[in-house]
Amino acid sequence: MCEQHRTEFVLEPFAAERRGRAGPCKPAEARRAVERAVVERCRVTDCPCDADALSDALLVVSELTTNAILHGGGITDFHVDVAGPGVRVSVSDRSDRLPVVAPPTDPQGRWRVGGHGWPIICRLAHDVRVTDLPSGGKCITAVVPLS
Repeated sequence: MCEQHRTEFVLEPFAAERRGRAGPCKPAEARRAVERAVVERCRVTDCPCDADALSDALLVVSELTTNAILHGGGITDFHVDVAGPGVRVSVSDRSDRLPVVAPPTDPQGRWRVGGHGWPIICRLAHDVRVTDLPSGGKCITAVVPLS
């Protein structure tokens, strides 16, 4: 678990239910949504987009959505917004299990494939929160700086 991690309980419905439409269900769709939000913010504020910061945000959303699919029973909600100096991405899934850092080797000492997603998220995001959802599952929100 990363040091910035927080767990909290909220009583609000899924954002997708509030909007009346489902969000992205694939990492590529989530990446496109993040890229659109960041590019639009840069256009509206007439500020150049930092390519490295956008790449970090795209990597974080890829890891969050992939983890939800592989370990959380699928994506149940997705939300992205650009707030202040960062992009905030929230991905909900069906699992109540908290993310963990997997050891680099298995019990026999062989190197594992994968297991790098959560450390990447924790390294690139300034604020990571895990929220228990009232209907079960969790929502992970990460704020990635854009500068």
